[in-house]
Amino acid sequence: MSFTIAVAGKGGTGKTTLAALLIRQLIKSGRVPVLAVDADANANLNEALGIKVGDQTISSKMPRINNSLEPLPAGMTRERYLAYCVHKSLAEGDDFDLLVMGGPQGQGCYCYVNNLLRGFVRQLSSNYPYIVIDNEAGMEHLSRQTTNNVDILFITSDATVRGIRSAKRIKELVENLSLAVRNMYLVINRTAGDFGELLKEEIARTGLTLIGTIPEDEQVVGFDLVGRPIFELPDESPVVKAVSGIMSRTKIIEEP
Repeated sequence: MSFTIAVAGKGGTGKTTLAALLIRQLIKSGRVPVLAVDADANANLNEALGIKVGDQTISSKMPRINNSLEPLPAGMTRERYLAYCVHKSLAEGDDFDLLVMGGPQGQGCYCYVNNLLRGFVRQLSSNYPYIVIDNEAGMEHLSRQTTNNVDILFITSDATVRGIRSAKRIKELVENLSLAVRNMYLVINRTAGDFGELLKEEIARTGLTLIGTIPEDEQVVGFDLVGRPIFELPDESPVVKAVSGIMSRTKIIEEP
């Protein structure tokens, strides 16, 4: 059974950076292979990981199959053909594979794509000891139950009252929906110095354990500026060390 880690939070709180660094540290510690899942309609986990993906995402296949623009192979059901497309679309990296769901194509909602995602991850899980899911911003993925059967859910926030309150709402929705999430932790990104008393009070009100903070890092800004993968940050990077500490405190890996 795979150990599944998911990352959620409001937009702009560093979810993708955290997901990429979690994958980096899993690989560094020999927890391979890893299945990376980009469940964000605005997919960019591949850029953070430094891996190219094809033009065809799973969601882009759906209208073609539904509208008979792409005939099914003889003797193959739609479900079996989609499963085949999933395996074919996996982008392979060193010690990890990446599955990109993509966004809705044209009119219609993202619900069916999320239903597919749950089934595909379940099918693929036996091949990977670790799965890391980078979710879309906000909370809709929770109501669609994409984030379900998860060992650890990291809820990201920036160092603002608004961000902390958003994290609290995500926690409450997980609980209200009775999702199978074994552990939830708060991670505050892009911190600089100590928190003020107001922010500490807001953190306490969430009921979440603050498992770690990730500092503002000019090197990350520089990497983003030129499109260099976050995955390539050096071991001595403050953000890499911070994520390594978070993983150690949650017993995902042992800190060296």
